[in-house]
Amino acid sequence: MAIPAVIVTDLATHLAVFAEPGPDGRVFIGAKKATPRRNHFNKLWRKACDQVGIKGLHFHDLRHTGNTLAAATGASTRELMTRMGHSTARAALIYQHATAERERLIGQAVSAVVEQARKQDPKPNGHATGT
Repeated sequence: MAIPAVIVTDLATHLAVFAEPGPDGRVFIGAKKATPRRNHFNKLWRKACDQVGIKGLHFHDLRHTGNTLAAATGASTRELMTRMGHSTARAALIYQHATAERERLIGQAVSAVVEQARKQDPKPNGHATGT
């Protein structure tokens, strides 16, 4: 999966400070160098969020946000499925929210297609007007 360039520096910093070294190193480790269990990880996650002033953000929200942003770029359902590692379209469709901005972009794209077609054949329906 391609990692957005804008977060590469943040990821590298996290890995350097908080993760185990090496390609097989764990991304999240506890204070005693053990893999945090879900309940303990959730406590660590809430503490980290509190420290930076973020309320109500769940770890899974990161996945949802990333996939929603990917869908907003115009990624196809198949591309989203590949990105998320899903074998059915059901999960990918969850991330394809209709937004006002996306609706505006679709409207602009449809206008561009119609304008291009009119330039190629300025007569409506390919027929001369007034006949």
